[in-house]
Amino acid sequence: MSQIVIFGKYVLTSFEEGLKEDWGICVEGNLIRRVASNEDLKRLYPRADIIDATDKIIAPGFVNGHMHMYGILSHGITVDAAPTEFTSFLEDFWWPYVEDQLDHELIRASTKMACVEMIKSGITTFYDCLEGPNSIPGALRVAAEAVEEAGMRGILSFEACQRVSESNGELGLQENLEFIEWAKNNCRLVSGIMCIHTTFTCSMDFIKKAKQLAQQAGSRIHMHLSESVYEPEYCMGRYGKRPVEIYSDLDYLDENVIASQCVQLDSDEVIILARSGAKAVHMPLSNCEVGGGVAPVPDMLARGMVIGLGTDGYINNFFEVMRGAFLIHKAYRQNPQVMPASVVYQMATSMGAAALGFEKLGEIREGYLADIITLKADFPTPLNRENVYDQLVLFKSAGDVKDVMIDGKWVMRNRHLLTINEKQATNECQEAAKKMWNLKS
Repeated sequence: MSQIVIFGKYVLTSFEEGLKEDWGICVEGNLIRRVASNEDLKRLYPRADIIDATDKIIAPGFVNGHMHMYGILSHGITVDAAPTEFTSFLEDFWWPYVEDQLDHELIRASTKMACVEMIKSGITTFYDCLEGPNSIPGALRVAAEAVEEAGMRGILSFEACQRVSESNGELGLQENLEFIEWAKNNCRLVSGIMCIHTTFTCSMDFIKKAKQLAQQAGSRIHMHLSESVYEPEYCMGRYGKRPVEIYSDLDYLDENVIASQCVQLDSDEVIILARSGAKAVHMPLSNCEVGGGVAPVPDMLARGMVIGLGTDGYINNFFEVMRGAFLIHKAYRQNPQVMPASVVYQMATSMGAAALGFEKLGEIREGYLADIITLKADFPTPLNRENVYDQLVLFKSAGDVKDVMIDGKWVMRNRHLLTINEKQATNECQEAAKKMWNLKS
């Protein structure tokens, strides 16, 4: 089996070991075979293909725990609607102008462009949530083909709900169920999971059925949870209970649940979620965009919850997302000690991987999957074990990502994409956006 040795200026290894200077790695197949000093690697692997990254940091690829790839088509859109709060954002803008317009052509184009943005930001793994009631059946296969071509590690799902009709909701569940099985036999890096939207777009019977189907398929299940005050208020008005209490009563919550957003949770809901073993994904920037609020992530972490970071298809630059998670909670809580950079970086890598159910991913460690990025190591101040996470989270950017390897294969070298024609992807996305926006060429 061929071996690739990458000599680095630094290696950001496991969280226990930290930063190593003049170290590198050996990749064999799709695994990290050895993490050692450059001198030791030179001696141990004399016949390996050598990559000189001695002006760079070798680091784990980022894990985008929640993505809407089709969302890229909405960037910069001008519409008559002027959302005044969260439900208005959905009903007056997002559903009619974006999600209801999606077809296979738009999904293919937006998926390719989203992969471009993610790779160039150092994201190697992601979970995507597709909601386009007029795009099924078959929408997930279209997206999967584009992700496989890009060489990214992805989990795909369709956000099944009953907002259009009960029959469309059932079609969404089947889209997930069929894709989970199809991906097992037809994809190298892409898999599927079950997914529903919310308690205000799904009946209790629908939620229970989705959970049962997920269990039968041996799949995790995802839902959006309390992205704003609307869902808790809706549930209290209709059921006399808050959303997490409802999910708990339905025996829905367990270690196979991924709950995204989790913004408007009270302290009792945090306790219930933590005890259930459910995972969560935090979207600090998109929560600001929709006026949803600031999620109680520090409290959730203190309870031992496993939490990842996501872009939500909004700003797909993962450095901006990390900075948002680092800064917003400090301002909101008036406490500079919350959300330290080391925790944020962990959420962006190994903890994010664990939130999605991946083992041996998100750290530079022997035997782990070879999802690796290199970053420029040109800091104006000294880099060391004590400050490395602050230096990366606060003062680096997507443009500093030079190389990206996923599953042992290069997908970007020196900022040049190897698996996607970036110019073609951009042109196709432009045309798709014009179609969705109903603009003439």
